[in-house]
Amino acid sequence: MELFTDALKSDGFFDSRYTCDLDNSSPEFRWSTPPPLTESFALVMDQIPHTERGSNNQYPFCHWLVFNIPANLRHLPAGIPPQEILPNGIRQGTNSFGKLGYTGPCPRPGSGTQNYVFQLFALLSPLEISGRPSREELMKAIEPMLLEVARFSGRYERRIARAA
Repeated sequence: MELFTDALKSDGFFDSRYTCDLDNSSPEFRWSTPPPLTESFALVMDQIPHTERGSNNQYPFCHWLVFNIPANLRHLPAGIPPQEILPNGIRQGTNSFGKLGYTGPCPRPGSGTQNYVFQLFALLSPLEISGRPSREELMKAIEPMLLEVARFSGRYERRIARAA
């Protein structure tokens, strides 16, 4: 199983449409044929651990949780609204910002290049989780249902604007 997106440019950096610098809308995703017995998918986007001197940041820092994606789908469109339950039964959880839905990369200007990972989980069944789960709750529910994981990573950097 492979995961694809239009969120990353050819150099591996995020297209700014999917960051706080422009639209901050969720990107499109596509994936190839999953393993047999797949009944559901979950997608998680995290900021990869990054250590800064004097920082108490807790990682992974989650930017998006999507789950109970039906097994017959091979595509999530761009611009998914921040709704707990979408019309097709797909659900979203609470990211590390405390918000429902997608929040794109938005590192502090001048903090350097930050790394992000997308993971698509092929699962034996839809997840039985109530409410808006956190990353920790979702990962705990995924563990016994996991068949396969597809991953890829990208980068983003916000530069400090120079005075004219």
